[in-house]
Amino acid sequence: MLMGKTTKGRNVAILFITLMLFWLMLNGKLDTDVLIVGTVVSFVIALMYRDGLSFFTEFRFTPAAFMAGFRYYGYFFKELFKSNVKLAAIVLSPSLPVKPAIVKVRTKLKSRMGRLMLANSITLTPGTLSVEMDGEWLYIHWVRMETDDIEEATACIVSGFESYLEVMYG
Repeated sequence: MLMGKTTKGRNVAILFITLMLFWLMLNGKLDTDVLIVGTVVSFVIALMYRDGLSFFTEFRFTPAAFMAGFRYYGYFFKELFKSNVKLAAIVLSPSLPVKPAIVKVRTKLKSRMGRLMLANSITLTPGTLSVEMDGEWLYIHWVRMETDDIEEATACIVSGFESYLEVMYG
């Protein structure tokens, strides 16, 4: 039970610090009223989400995880660019070659934050949208379904992101 309280306290502290940093970056000044409002609001939100809401909640603080984080963002931006080009080609094509479907894919990620990052990465990539997460299964709306086979769809949509997120979050 003591471990649970320590973990929740750590989550509150990490979330509070993360929110305060964002607050200060958004405001761009260190006036007293800005600090007071930021502190109060950040603290209240951190207490409301004791179980963790921060990017760093379940992050593994190892050199490999930090390196995977940099690679993950490089991979994400590459996929973002490729998806934008693919979707633009579909939209600009006179035949509008869409084949929308919801596909079922599997993730091997165990951590909540790793799964959340995966679902958000998929949603932020044009042409795909995370619809539901049920245990190890994700249901993804795909503008142009390339396959309905679970293993192939997982390889197309999930595997690239997952390889980095697994190192970062487990």
